Amino acid sequence: MASSSAPSFTFQANGEDNPRQVSGSGSSCRHLSDSESEICPTTKSLARLCSRDKDERAAALEKLSQKILECLELDRAGSARLSKQTLLHLLRLSRSCPLQEVRIRATELLCIAQEEGIEVPRALASGPSAFIPAKEILIEGLNQDVLIESFLSLGRVDHLTMVMALHPSYLSCFLRIQQALFELDGPLPRDWRHYVSVMAAARHHCSYMVQQHSKAFLEAGGEESWLGGIKHAPVKLRSLHTLNKLLAHRPWLITQQHIQELVCAGAEPRWSLAELIHAVILMAHTHSLCSFVWGCGLNPEPDHIGGYAFHPPSPSHIPRSPYSPAHEDGRQELVDGAVEVEVLMKRMVELQQQQEEEECTQEEMVTRFERERSESIPTAVVRGAPPELVLCLVEEPEFRYEDFAPRGEQSPPIMRAQDYSWEDHGFSLVQRLLPDMGQFLDEEFQVVSNLTYNRMAMHEDVDTYTLRKALWNYIHCLYGIRYDDYDYGSVNVLLERSLKVFVKTMACHPEQTTASTYHAFWRHFRHSEKVHANLIVMGARLQAALLYTLRSITAYIK
Repeated sequence: MASSSAPSFTFQANGEDNPRQVSGSGSSCRHLSDSESEICPTTKSLARLCSRDKDERAAALEKLSQKILECLELDRAGSARLSKQTLLHLLRLSRSCPLQEVRIRATELLCIAQEEGIEVPRALASGPSAFIPAKEILIEGLNQDVLIESFLSLGRVDHLTMVMALHPSYLSCFLRIQQALFELDGPLPRDWRHYVSVMAAARHHCSYMVQQHSKAFLEAGGEESWLGGIKHAPVKLRSLHTLNKLLAHRPWLITQQHIQELVCAGAEPRWSLAELIHAVILMAHTHSLCSFVWGCGLNPEPDHIGGYAFHPPSPSHIPRSPYSPAHEDGRQELVDGAVEVEVLMKRMVELQQQQEEEECTQEEMVTRFERERSESIPTAVVRGAPPELVLCLVEEPEFRYEDFAPRGEQSPPIMRAQDYSWEDHGFSLVQRLLPDMGQFLDEEFQVVSNLTYNRMAMHEDVDTYTLRKALWNYIHCLYGIRYDDYDYGSVNVLLERSLKVFVKTMACHPEQTTASTYHAFWRHFRHSEKVHANLIVMGARLQAALLYTLRSITAYIK
C-alpha cells in the first residue's frame, strides 16, 4: 500500500458518493494532473478485479486494459495520461497477484506503457523477504487457495500475507482477526482504527506497517494532515500516547491509574471502556506484527516508498531499498548444522524423561525462573534514525525497552499466571467489553500454540511440544510472567544462545533485528520453521502485553 504522501488518485471515503482527492508527490515519470485523473482507472474499477465471479473478473480485466490503452493513445505527442498511482498499482498486480491472468496482463500493460515512452516503476526487492529466498515463498501452486482468498477479500496480497502463507492455518486465522479489528462493526470509526495502528507501528520504527495503515487510513476517509505528525491528530487520539509507549516497550508498568486517566468521568476527552479495549487490542496487535515484519525481514511493498524506482537499473548494481531490513556481510558458516539438530532432539527426549522421573520443589522452580529472567542476553546493533514519515508520528522516541529486571536492580512485581491469565480472566473481560473479539483472539492463541507439522529440520515424526512451550514461556519470562508449574530449566536446555538473542531482539526491540541475527540460529532448519518461531514470538508477545493491560482494566472496574 502507498504511504501518506500518496500520488494523485481518488479514494472513496466510507462509501460516500464524492471521492476525496489525495495530493501527490512529484516523480520523474509523466503522470496525470488532478484535472485529468478521471480519465484513468479508478479504485472502484480496479476493485472489480477482486470479484468472486470469474466472468465479471475477466470483464473487469478487459475493461481495465482498454482504459489504460486509451490513456496511452491520448496526446501521443505530449504527456501520456497514466497516473503514478496507476503505474504502481499495475506493478503490484504484476508482482504479487495470485491470479495468473491478472498478473500476466498487468505485466503486459507495463511493457506497452514503457514502449510508448512512459517511465514505468520497477520493484527494488526480488521477493517478499530480505532474509528468505524468494523461491521458497513464491512457489506456484503452493498455498494458492488462501492467497487467492486474501486477494478476493482484501484486494491485494502483500508481503506479510505471502510469508504467513507458509503456514496456511495460521494465515486463515490471522485474516479473520484482521477483518474483525478493522472492518467489522465496533466502537471506533474505521479511519481511527488505522490511525491507532499507525501510531503503534511508529513506536517500532516500522515503515512497512506505517505505510500499510496510512494508505488504509486515507481510503477509510481519514484526514491526510494527521499523517504529517501526531500533533495534527485529535486530542483524544493523542491521549493514547502513554499507553501506546508502555504497551510497546514496558507493558508491566501499566497500572490502574493509566486506565482511570482515560475513562473516568472527569477525563477530557473521555474514552468508553469499549473504545479503550478496542484501541488497546489494535495497538498490541500492531506492536506484535511489527515484531513479525522485522523478524522475517519483510521488504517494502512494490508501491511503498522505498519499494520502487523509476530510473533504469545499472547492469552492475541493483540498489537496495534504504527501508529494507539491515543486511550484514554473508551468512554464518553452517559448521555442522545436522549435528546441532541431533543434539537438540536428544535434549528434548532426555528432558521429557527427566521431568517424568524427577519432581522439582517450588523453591527450585522459582530459582530457575529468576535465573532465566536475569540472564544477560546481548542484542543487535542499534539502527540509525527512522525515516521522517515514521519519526513525525513518534512522541518521546527516546523511551525504549528496558529489561524487566536489570541485573542488580529491584524488579517490579512478577505476574503469576495463576493469579491472572488469558483463559481465566482476560478472555471473559474482552468478550464482555468487545463482543466476539475475545473469541477471535482466543482462536489465534490456540492456533499458534498448537501449530505443528511433527518435523524438525530433516527429521519427521518429531513431537515439538516441549520446544514450542519453551519458546512461549521464555518470551513471557522476559515480560515478567511466571508459570508456577513450569520448569524454566527447560528453556536453557532447549534454546541455544543465538536463538535467545533472536527471540529477545524480536520480542523486545524488533527494529534492531538484522540478517545475521536471523541466520545465526537454527542454521539447518527450514525457513518455514523459522517463520513458525516468529509466529510463536508474535503470539506470546501479544498475549503478554494484553494481560498487563487487561489486569489494570479489571482493577479499575472493581
